[in-house]
Amino acid sequence: MTEKLTFPDGFLWGGATAANQCEGAYNLEGRGLANVDVVPIGPDREAIITGQKKMFSFEEGYFYPAKQAIDMYHHYKEDIALFAEMGFKTYRLSIAWTRIFPKGDETVPNEAGLAFYEDLFKECHKYGIQPLVTITHFDCPMHLITEYGGWRNRRMLDFYEKLCRTLFTRYKGLVKYWLTFNEINMILHAPFMGAGLCFEEGENQELVKYQAAHYELVASALATKIAHEIDPEIRWDVCWLQGNTILTQPIQETTGQPWRKTARVTSSLMFKRVGNTQTTPRSSGSVSESRFK
Repeated sequence: MTEKLTFPDGFLWGGATAANQCEGAYNLEGRGLANVDVVPIGPDREAIITGQKKMFSFEEGYFYPAKQAIDMYHHYKEDIALFAEMGFKTYRLSIAWTRIFPKGDETVPNEAGLAFYEDLFKECHKYGIQPLVTITHFDCPMHLITEYGGWRNRRMLDFYEKLCRTLFTRYKGLVKYWLTFNEINMILHAPFMGAGLCFEEGENQELVKYQAAHYELVASALATKIAHEIDPEIRWDVCWLQGNTILTQPIQETTGQPWRKTARVTSSLMFKRVGNTQTTPRSSGSVSESRFK
């Protein structure tokens, strides 16, 4: 006999997008340039997302899908109406940092960007859809990369805190569910996308990546504290792991060296351990905890 299973009352069923994968409108209404804008499709993509090849602006001969994407920026009302027809109760989306602070280090946010997301959230509520908002989904202002080095720099904590305070204050009562970073472990595997990192020849790349990871974890803790100060009703988490390419590849890859796969899984699971225990492992890969600043 087959037992009939049902979802509990209040179960949030829905779907997800990322700003850089759907919005387009990369240069409208004050939006600044971000790292994900200049990640192309093609043979150089891997070198760029891993920080081995620098690309800080659009170059001839490349196709940049995030520039236009599906143009949800101009069609979000139609899209949300379709979500409602599908029975969505929640919609996970992300904020484009450079719509709010185009360079990342401004003192005053861009009102056009704030208004865009406010209208989008209100449109969700119109259909009974709860927004679940990721603050950073592979998204770093290009100015913060070229001027500060991205998340290798501790000053990023200040810029991220300012972003969080702005969002939590403006959208209090509109957004209850927040995530700090999408797939935070991708700092280790796609560091330009995950943290705006590019590397110089001979640089200790592992040290830089784990230092950036440390700062993003600290930023998550700061954001949690700020969120509960501003709005006690907020519910909070981090998307800890990217599982599709890290945890599901065959253990024996083309290299014939299964230990490489094991090392990738172990390093990624470090982030989950931090989330579960609020402690940093004694050793993270080849980088000692004592090296973190």
